[in-house]
Amino acid sequence: MSEFFDVIVVGAGVSGISAAWHLQDRCPDKSYVVLERRSDLGGTWDLFKYPGIRSDSDMCTFGFRFKPWHSPRWTVDAASIKSYLREVVTENGIDQHIRLGTEVLSADWSDADRRWTIRTLQNGQETEFQAGFLFMCSGYYNYDEGYRPKFPGEENFGGTIVHPQHWPEDLDYAGKNVVVIGSGATAITLIPSLIDSGAGHVTMLQRSPTYIGSLPNVDPIAAQLIKWLPTDNADFVNRWKNILFAVAQYQLARRFPGAMRKAMIAMAKRQLPAGYDVDKHFSPKYNPWDERVCLAPDGDFFTAIRSGKADVVTDTIDHFTNTGIKLSSGDELTADVIVTATGLNMRLFGGTKIARNGQAVDPAKSMTYRSMMLSDVPNMAFTMGYINASWTLKADLVSEFVARLLNHMDAHGYDTVVAPHPGEDVEERPFADFAPGYFQRAMDQLPKAGSRGPWQVKHNYLFDIRKIRRGKIDEGLQFTTRKSKQVPVSV
Repeated sequence: MSEFFDVIVVGAGVSGISAAWHLQDRCPDKSYVVLERRSDLGGTWDLFKYPGIRSDSDMCTFGFRFKPWHSPRWTVDAASIKSYLREVVTENGIDQHIRLGTEVLSADWSDADRRWTIRTLQNGQETEFQAGFLFMCSGYYNYDEGYRPKFPGEENFGGTIVHPQHWPEDLDYAGKNVVVIGSGATAITLIPSLIDSGAGHVTMLQRSPTYIGSLPNVDPIAAQLIKWLPTDNADFVNRWKNILFAVAQYQLARRFPGAMRKAMIAMAKRQLPAGYDVDKHFSPKYNPWDERVCLAPDGDFFTAIRSGKADVVTDTIDHFTNTGIKLSSGDELTADVIVTATGLNMRLFGGTKIARNGQAVDPAKSMTYRSMMLSDVPNMAFTMGYINASWTLKADLVSEFVARLLNHMDAHGYDTVVAPHPGEDVEERPFADFAPGYFQRAMDQLPKAGSRGPWQVKHNYLFDIRKIRRGKIDEGLQFTTRKSKQVPVSV
């Protein structure tokens, strides 16, 4: 026997909670369940345990549109975010729809039955669900394994090697020398936190520099607006202030990369000790927003360097030794603990194997419709957040669209919707023009974007509001019913 739900949501992180709320709010007659592999909700915010783990997006936009974040703090720690998510699910009864400890193994769409058959693993036993619509909200990276290159001679190292994705709760680094390999958001977050919690000295070893922006963690404008305006008005203004700031910053960076580069390097120079080699350690070879810009709230990363308890080394690794890392320059870094903050591995749909009529679906051979549906895969949507703004902004838009789509289908008696591949009429393009290693390593796994129409991927919230929230619900889609085999595509 298998349970049937109108909608099955996979994942109980930010995306899955957004999906559940919108289904309840806009499709109250639809039955749904949220299947979550982990033993608790929260996704990213339940997985990572390394010191200082926090959002690198402002909380006014990282919070849900339907549940504003009432604080002028720009970023907060993972525990606060998880508490916020738990508040959302309990306030709205979403927790009654979440099945924890349920790993989704595969999902197979049947054209004949017009439904999904979903195989899961619960407590070591396989179970089966069926659904009319499948909503994949499991994020885009591999929860089991972060990106961890093999370093020559690492087996000879006499200390501890740890990856941030698998941080042991009992790791002892008090008073010890720590080397953090990497210069992304994780490293920028870790280093001040390690120092604040007792590390002796921390060195960030980077192959090449990263752009690091610094903003006050308490937004003074937001604080005044919260003080003087009614709560709803303050929430609205603060949210849109931050949305427009992020959009403007990104557009300026793409249109005037030289000017933005100079501004960001000058910002770093003002916060570093006099005579610090900024050109070597804080002048990236790429343009701003070719990769995501890291955030140092209140300049905490630069404060750590000024304190003398942290420094930056720009070099490559020759090999590990018993006492640390031998660099290509010939220098050696002494370490008791080495943290490999070397990034993540992407994995679409949480590793779920997607099929149609028993035939495996290869996302890389698909084109993405509005960056939320795979071409030629019926009754399925997925959430993929922005590369240049808060993940939640896109999650809420996708959830709204799915709810609106389901209501449109009910109103017209449709039971199937699919985005047919546009063929040669639309030129294929990469899913995103984004340079980080984790994206480049996964390009052969990602669906393609298109050169125009609903196949474009813009990573622009203002554009998506017009096209996703307010655009034609049936543009480029094909609907079917049991009585009539096909409803023409609306263009």
